[in-house]
Amino acid sequence: MSARADSATPRLKSVLQRPMHSHVTRIRSLTALACAAIALLALAAAAPAKPIRRARWLGSVTVTEYYPVPEAWFVGKPVSAPGLAARHRIDWLYSARGVSMQGTGIDLDGNFVHIDTLGAGGWVTDRGRPSVPGKGGWAGGPPYWRAGAYWLSRAHRVTFPLAAGGWSNGRGRTYVALPGVSFADGPSKPLRYYRSIAVDPDLIPLGSLIYIDAYRHTAGHGWFRAEDVGGAIIGRHVDVYRSPPKTPDAGASMYADQRIYVIPPGRSPGPDAPGGGGSSGGSGGGADTTPPATSGGGAGAP
Repeated sequence: MSARADSATPRLKSVLQRPMHSHVTRIRSLTALACAAIALLALAAAAPAKPIRRARWLGSVTVTEYYPVPEAWFVGKPVSAPGLAARHRIDWLYSARGVSMQGTGIDLDGNFVHIDTLGAGGWVTDRGRPSVPGKGGWAGGPPYWRAGAYWLSRAHRVTFPLAAGGWSNGRGRTYVALPGVSFADGPSKPLRYYRSIAVDPDLIPLGSLIYIDAYRHTAGHGWFRAEDVGGAIIGRHVDVYRSPPKTPDAGASMYADQRIYVIPPGRSPGPDAPGGGGSSGGSGGGADTTPPATSGGGAGAP
């Protein structure tokens, strides 16, 4: 049931496995991977659907992963940021690979930081043009940076100062501000690795229990609780909250065309639920796939 997106993922991941000749090249390659994956996932989202009201299987779902992104992976110059006492690397704060996209990050001292207020504007491409997420992909091109807090070079490319000196993509000539953005210490929500999942609440109500067979051997035995949302999580696309990879090259998993089981809040699992004796979406491998209790959110919940 858990057919991997093998047709796309190896080619994208191969970008990261090529030798890197500089910090800037490494960042550009990682950004290209992230943006290509985001565009692919948005294209996989299905047409608008009514919110799920009863426990049932949902097909044609794209499953991705997100995590608090470590500041140590970034190369930008430390800058001051609204809401934070310390300076932090600018690309960690504002790029499409950083805190602004992931929602939460881990700073150089091991502390959580999250984006508190998005501010004015959305995202821009590497040329500073608007990038808008939708069910048909990112209109205008894949996102590279927030719509502000960057410089434009003479070649009209988004660029930022590097911690080691110099610029990421040519010397900055024009600064574009980002009014209203702010950050805060700590995580944005009490999420749990491999237990929490982000959804489109227009389709899957927050608080729902979700079973994904590909994760049956993780902490929740494949069960998650819908506890988060995201601007790029649209339609039949869910995002598993996980621990950060050991290195940025390790990347995150992506599964295409999945069949997941959804139990909305206050509803009971149906006879075809995983572990419930039905024939749909079997687990295999001996993991306990019995649906947890759907009421409350105590320690026993996924």
